[in-house]
Amino acid sequence: MHIERVSPFFVIGPIVWGRHNKAQESMTKQELIDAFVKNHQELIDFVNALTDEEFTFSYDAKWTAGQQLSHAYLCLLPLPKSLALKEHILQKFGKIDRPTWDYDTVMEHYMKTSRKAPERFLPEPIGPEQKTKLTADFQEILSTIQQALNGLTDEELDTFVLPHPLLGNLTIREMFYLMTYHPIHHLKQAQQWLS
Repeated sequence: MHIERVSPFFVIGPIVWGRHNKAQESMTKQELIDAFVKNHQELIDFVNALTDEEFTFSYDAKWTAGQQLSHAYLCLLPLPKSLALKEHILQKFGKIDRPTWDYDTVMEHYMKTSRKAPERFLPEPIGPEQKTKLTADFQEILSTIQQALNGLTDEELDTFVLPHPLLGNLTIREMFYLMTYHPIHHLKQAQQWLS
């Protein structure tokens, strides 16, 4: 099996995702949205380029590349509903009651967790015949989330809360720092296990 390695980090302007660039402590809303979409698209493109054998290959009982993609999709499923209405976010989750975290702080807290996906985010076995539908569903949810994020101000990104299953309450910006890292983490796993 030959897999071409792609960069585990994605560069947007002065931001290097996966390694924080101290020259810029936070991203603009558009940079965050662009990185979020681009990193997920990189995972989608990598998995879609795989042969059926590569798509379903499991190394040492680890997730297949198809399951990596499915897991990333499952983790996005709650977001469109959560982001649908600003009033809903405020009413259900409120505002953050601590100083906001930069990317490094989010990652530092995340790395201290179990990093075990809750059961609802665990992928079922997936066959190559499911690749096309999963990809289409993934593209649709990315578009929906992108539109929802475009409807929020920078102040709302830094104050409105969404619950994370491992980290508790995060601002929307903090959640999307993590969700921008997440597909690259799974891309690196898929690449490693296929090499």
